[in-house]
Amino acid sequence: MAAFLSIHPEIGVFLVLVVGIIGLSLITVFNGIISLRNQMDRAWSNVDVILKQRFDELPALIRILESSTQFERAMIGKVLEARTRFGAALNPEQKARASQDASIVLRNVFSIGEAFPDLKSSEDFTHIQKRLSDLEIQIADRSQVYNETITNWNTKISTFPGILFRSRMNLEERSLFPSIDSGGKA
Repeated sequence: MAAFLSIHPEIGVFLVLVVGIIGLSLITVFNGIISLRNQMDRAWSNVDVILKQRFDELPALIRILESSTQFERAMIGKVLEARTRFGAALNPEQKARASQDASIVLRNVFSIGEAFPDLKSSEDFTHIQKRLSDLEIQIADRSQVYNETITNWNTKISTFPGILFRSRMNLEERSLFPSIDSGGKA
């Protein structure tokens, strides 16, 4: 082989260039995967912060609802159950499902709450309703960014050349954050 390359050095240079280009391409793909994983984790963290803020508001909502003697106790139980389910969630998928359930419960609470004059006129109820509504909007905005990042991640690790790293790095596709309006299907 050495004798052949000494006669045709341009082939040796070509082989070195090809190996170099392949090596740089693999490094670029690897770095892209790491960068996307970090973006995905950051995007989830941004969603999670708002989810926690929303669930931290639920005890105040429960106190307000309990002060209204007419309000349905079953609905208060559903708010408590939603908060408990979120607290028990261990991963983004479970937290997303718990969040979706909580959004539905909160929507029902506020629509029922409008029928009770003492709640409807309560400054505390109006304040918590506005605060939770604002948080819902922030959750929707941040989950959109999260879902874009997840889509990029899933595409990157499922297409060539990213798929070459998938099994070696134990990379798995991730689930999208469910949309409340789509019945939980993101």
